[in-house]
Amino acid sequence: MSFSFDAVITILGMAAVTWLARAGGFLLVRRFVIEGRLKAALEAAPPAILTGIVAPIVFLQGPAEAIGVAVTAIAALKAPTLVAVCLGVATVAFIRYLLPL
Repeated sequence: MSFSFDAVITILGMAAVTWLARAGGFLLVRRFVIEGRLKAALEAAPPAILTGIVAPIVFLQGPAEAIGVAVTAIAALKAPTLVAVCLGVATVAFIRYLLPL
């Protein structure tokens, strides 16, 4: 493994931009009272974005991943997010163990 100065600078730059975007949003939003439809929209955005990014990739991988996503989605209805994700990952690992492709 080699050390790339350009890669380190790129990663640090991406981290800084991400932090500035989050901090800027927090500083901007804290000046306003958020309720009603705006609150519902802001709460729905992260799962919608994650679904839009992950779903196409997962369903192109294979049946183990598709079943893992289904288990995660069902578990997320009743369990905390971390528990749901762990169940999904365990499901994929178990199916891959049973059916090595």
